Amino acid sequence: MSPAQLFAFADAARDRGDFALAERAYRALATNPSPELRAEARFRLGMMLADRMGRPRDAAVEFRRILDEKPDAVRVRLELARIQAKLGRLGDARRELRAAEAAGLPPEVERMVRFYAASLKATKPLGGSIEVALAPDSNINRATRSDTVGTVIGNFTLNDDAKARSGLGLTLRGQVYARAPLAKGNSLLVRASASADLYRDPQFHDVLLGVQAGPELALGKDRLTLSAGPLLRWYGAAPYSTTVSATANLIHPLGARAQVRADGSFARTINHRNALQTANIAAASLGYDRALSARFGGGVQANISRTLACDPGYSDVTAGASAYAFRELGRTTVVVNAGYSRLEADARLGFYPRRRVDDRLTLGASATWRALQWKGLAPLTRLTWERNASTLDLYRYTRIAAQIGITSAF
Repeated sequence: MSPAQLFAFADAARDRGDFALAERAYRALATNPSPELRAEARFRLGMMLADRMGRPRDAAVEFRRILDEKPDAVRVRLELARIQAKLGRLGDARRELRAAEAAGLPPEVERMVRFYAASLKATKPLGGSIEVALAPDSNINRATRSDTVGTVIGNFTLNDDAKARSGLGLTLRGQVYARAPLAKGNSLLVRASASADLYRDPQFHDVLLGVQAGPELALGKDRLTLSAGPLLRWYGAAPYSTTVSATANLIHPLGARAQVRADGSFARTINHRNALQTANIAAASLGYDRALSARFGGGVQANISRTLACDPGYSDVTAGASAYAFRELGRTTVVVNAGYSRLEADARLGFYPRRRVDDRLTLGASATWRALQWKGLAPLTRLTWERNASTLDLYRYTRIAAQIGITSAF
């Protein structure tokens, strides 16, 4: 049977509702040596999976495989954006639209881009994501390697628990959300998230659990999300802090290739270990994202926060900036990032000779290996280098951490 005959056979099976047979035929065609035939087979399969079989995640895999070989396939990228929006991955959907614009759009396609951009407002009612990874870390407690700490009355010797400890941990991340429609394209969004860094020694366990709820508002082309809720943290298997926060996030598109993000928040944190660190925290950030081509893009962000604690020694102003870039390399997505922040405390803590001033630098790289994807699960690897230079020995540290695991959205 020739490829043309097999396409006709698959299409006929699809049209009469025999999706299992049609899928086998399309997948057979997807192994053809011709890139054009492979792309056509995967596209027809992806459309069938998405629109007739209710399998959008599998459809997204097929569209991504086409783009791995043909990054300038605009129609495929637009369909992938539609599927990402259907799955609730709004950030990924917007990135695909920016990449489509960067690849170059003929005038007749621009209307389709505007249609899909508008369709991002109608999002998935239920969904979430999970991530599980092994996490070797050279400094799991972000502690100094110094044996002593200087104070106004002399040097104090640190015990082993107060110094840097390396270890192999298990990192768990998860989020679920529910969205209920409101009037005029608005919706109510409720999110629950959890994260845990677990180690053989339970005194270094770090667990967070949070819930946020609030409206998502359509303001013309802009999208404003308001939310509030609690965040609970346990460290060393014991309660560490309770935070109640309110946040606002605004996304403003700049054409189809770029967007501006603005965030603001206010939080009240109660520290259960040290009442002097109980504080009010206000923060703001401004970011810019842009697709430079169909397979390359990035963004920058500036942020500032103000912490007013019960003790002025724990009050501070922190300001910083970060940047990231992503690149599609075949069937692998690579992201590199860098960030810098400076913290200046209001006053000197009682026993320390100087006011705390920190300069923190982070570098990171990650890769998602879609070639090994199975049932919506994809392997991921991350590497992070972090250094905090401080006027106080206790807060001076360096760490290198890795994560090797799997990630999935549902």
